[in-house]
Amino acid sequence: MGLFILRRLGVMLLTALCLTFIVFWLTNLAPNLEKLAKTQGNARMSDEAVQTWLANRGYSQPLPVKYGQWLGVVPGYVIEGTDGEIRGRCIDPNQDPSEAPRFCGILQGDWGFSTVAKEDVSEVLPTRLANTGKLMFWVMVVMVPGALFVGVLAGMREGSRTDRTLSTASIISTATPEYVSGVVFIALFATSTFGMQWFKGSASSAVQDATFENFFLPVITIALYGMGYIARMTRASMAEVMTAQYIRTARLKGVSFPKIVLKHALRNALIAPFTVIMLQIPWLLNGVVIVETLFTYQGFGWELVRAASNNDIEMLLGVSVISVFVVLLTQLISDIGYVYLNPRIRIS
Repeated sequence: MGLFILRRLGVMLLTALCLTFIVFWLTNLAPNLEKLAKTQGNARMSDEAVQTWLANRGYSQPLPVKYGQWLGVVPGYVIEGTDGEIRGRCIDPNQDPSEAPRFCGILQGDWGFSTVAKEDVSEVLPTRLANTGKLMFWVMVVMVPGALFVGVLAGMREGSRTDRTLSTASIISTATPEYVSGVVFIALFATSTFGMQWFKGSASSAVQDATFENFFLPVITIALYGMGYIARMTRASMAEVMTAQYIRTARLKGVSFPKIVLKHALRNALIAPFTVIMLQIPWLLNGVVIVETLFTYQGFGWELVRAASNNDIEMLLGVSVISVFVVLLTQLISDIGYVYLNPRIRIS
């Protein structure tokens, strides 16, 4: 198991470097840098002035060098600009350049400065992550038990009326995008319907004080979409297990049906859904973009949209690091959990 984890960690590290390099390359394309210069400098800059502005701030360096500086494995640049001012990646405002550290990147805890929030990225993202974490927690509380219950109930008797009804509902749930169900929920429950407004259409107040009134709609919008997929996987896995030979043997021996389901079938039926549930975590982190924007909930997805809309390069890079880390970590946990749930893999 230890060697397996070490190998997976090595693959994760290589994957993380590749993915973050791709994001870094995309955010540092010439049009993005030109837009950054005109946003931070002067919107009427000439092309020569744009190139000068970028050169004075280290953006004209080769891409691998900039990526190494961002990671913190290459010394940060120190440039005396055409205006006579000395600038450096590791030099803070009003700091003596001789006192600045040589390395200042992700590995040193320096995530850059957000040009939109006007704060360090490392100060903004924890708050946004905490808000999304609260949303994800309640989505999982609603989604996972509900999906497993529906899937197990449908798969216990394949082809029955209950199975057909629940399977149809699961397909409809999965086929309905969040932006559709969210708009429908807002129209039905967040506006005055029959003289009564049941919930709030905006979840912005839920950031400080989450209540049933301002938090239920975004939670149920995300939960319903993921619930259908997990329920269908659970139903398929349960239906397959119920046709296994050991289940038939238990039935012939007179074991009661509830005991067969709970003691013999349930654990094996949950192996496949476990992997699917773990994969829902990175989906929730990045898939809440639509819901958080729709309900004005200032979480991780909302910050991603704001950074992308305003060309906030450092914030986009910080978001990419966290997204990659969460995806790879959940995959590692999923692989380890799968080994423990499936004895045949563990023995081999």
